[in-house]
Amino acid sequence: MELIDTHAHLYLPEFDEDREDMIARAMAVGVNRFYLPNVDSRTIDAMLQLEAAYPSHCFAMMGLHPCSVKDNWEEELDIVKAWLERRRFVAIGEIGIDLYWDTTHVAAQQQAFLRQVEWSLEYDLPIVIHSRESTDMLIDILRDLREPRLKGIFHCFGGTVAQAEAIIELGFLLGIGGVLTFKKSGLDAVLAQIDLQHLVLETDSPYLAPAPHRGKRNESAYLRLVADKLAEVKQVPLEEITSITTGNANKLFSPKGKAIEPSRQAI
Repeated sequence: MELIDTHAHLYLPEFDEDREDMIARAMAVGVNRFYLPNVDSRTIDAMLQLEAAYPSHCFAMMGLHPCSVKDNWEEELDIVKAWLERRRFVAIGEIGIDLYWDTTHVAAQQQAFLRQVEWSLEYDLPIVIHSRESTDMLIDILRDLREPRLKGIFHCFGGTVAQAEAIIELGFLLGIGGVLTFKKSGLDAVLAQIDLQHLVLETDSPYLAPAPHRGKRNESAYLRLVADKLAEVKQVPLEEITSITTGNANKLFSPKGKAIEPSRQAI
């Protein structure tokens, strides 16, 4: 049984004291691959060092997180572009729009998102989308682009059936994590109506730990709790959950996206 954590920030300082043990715990429960979304220029070195330490298990993305879109966002994007020109990544991410923390730079977030979408087409890479309080806005943006080559994941999906169907119609997958285990999230009722072929699993470690660890540091081993809950919701064996979601992730992050000669030197 193989599970894939399609979204985990395992390079962050929260894991500095036990990163090796944390990864070993994940592998012990069948989580054998970890996809690492970037945040901004400050996280690149640590992310690439982790990828280099686990080249068969950890795979880096490149992108600018919407919460890091500040006054210097164009300089940050220049760094992203330089890395995309330098080597291959598995995806462009994490990118998107965040209307929860700060709406000061919404216009800049939109511009940064669209520019990185252009690069995803240029480099034939999927995108991993952060859509906190902005799901409908991002659906509208992607619809307006009318670009069938776009593919990727709406990370940390927690929306409605209508939103799920709109995302699926655009050709995107839904990233399902710890929120599914929260008693009042309502996500279980939504996913009961969504076919497994549209889902991938994630933790967003160190954030959004599933029950019974809610409020504590998340880690990739807890992906098994998400898979168990999804099996309960869909009323199918755990093996079916793991087989289909892993297959979905493998199809999206194709072998051609394998990182080539990762470098620890930042631009």
